[in-house]
Amino acid sequence: MATAGPRSFSAAEVRARCAQGACLVSCHRRLYDLSGFVRLHPGGEQLLRRRAGTDVSAALDGPPHRHSENARRWLEQYYVGDIEPGHEQSLSETVDEKEVVAAAQTPEQTDLCYRTVDVETDLVDWQKPLLWQVGYLGEKYDEWVHQPVDRPIRLFHSDFLEFLSKTAWYVVFMVWTPVVLYLSWVSYTSLAQGNTRLFSSFTTEYSIPIHKYYFPFIFVLGMILWSLLEYLIHRFVFHMKPPASNYYLITLHFLLHGQHHKSPFDSSRLVFPPVPASLVIGFFYGVLRLLLPEVLGLSVFVGGLCGYVIYDMMHYYLHYGSPKKGTYLYGLKAYHVKHHFEHQKSGFGISTRFWDYPFRTLIPEETFKKED
Repeated sequence: MATAGPRSFSAAEVRARCAQGACLVSCHRRLYDLSGFVRLHPGGEQLLRRRAGTDVSAALDGPPHRHSENARRWLEQYYVGDIEPGHEQSLSETVDEKEVVAAAQTPEQTDLCYRTVDVETDLVDWQKPLLWQVGYLGEKYDEWVHQPVDRPIRLFHSDFLEFLSKTAWYVVFMVWTPVVLYLSWVSYTSLAQGNTRLFSSFTTEYSIPIHKYYFPFIFVLGMILWSLLEYLIHRFVFHMKPPASNYYLITLHFLLHGQHHKSPFDSSRLVFPPVPASLVIGFFYGVLRLLLPEVLGLSVFVGGLCGYVIYDMMHYYLHYGSPKKGTYLYGLKAYHVKHHFEHQKSGFGISTRFWDYPFRTLIPEETFKKED
């Protein structure tokens, strides 16, 4: 049976749908429905809304910003058909109101079908769990995992394991915030007893007493140390390049972070599940206990734990939030999305860009020129 060709759309129909709230754009006669993507656009929703009903081919090529190959590949997921021949120029003109009304009332032209990943040309079978497939990609894995798609990922055959691998953003807040508050109270009241001294294990004469008034500064120090740890883990663990011949390291990389780069807007995989997180958190608490006096180590730890909660909440917001233009979070969102789509080997800071400066992994500022 013959497969039907791409659907054709008139300029009037495109403008009619945009008037109803859709965000359709064209690029060299190919039509894309970005209605489900506008809130995620790193340049802001309004920028895309202003482009609705127009040809964006010039905007993709720049100036002010030339879009990456990943961004162009991402666009193809929203392809819905072609503009009728001779109607290309009409997209930048005002369509007669009667034409708009007539097109909007045509019942057989109301359903747009989104195009998903083509399982015949992709390197994996999206109908099956991906975790056990990616290890066989070998040398193709690194390029494949950094070509993002807009679709959910299934990791495990087991429904139970699959459930445990997903976490809603608010679960992190609900689980760890009470822990932060309780340990903060324990740390402060312990310091208030006046028995904590720094360097007391080496010398009693020159040991330094740690008063309860120092707790806020120690807490902030813990947050700063977490931000450094966040950077180092993201850069050297999450972005390691596993050997092409090592099936298990490729699988581990995909489980830890690769699946997030492959599907960056899968809302169920933007924060770390509490169970594995507790193992990592417990390890770092043990390290602090070895290096510092008990109460002091606990105070630094609780600051770091608070930093981790902020990091997870911010990571979710950078993917799904809509910060106002000109704010710190607006710039940070654009920075992080650039990391996903264009600069995967730089821009490792998430809750802050600070550590990208001394480690020289900052995404160049000239790539962030914005349209008015």
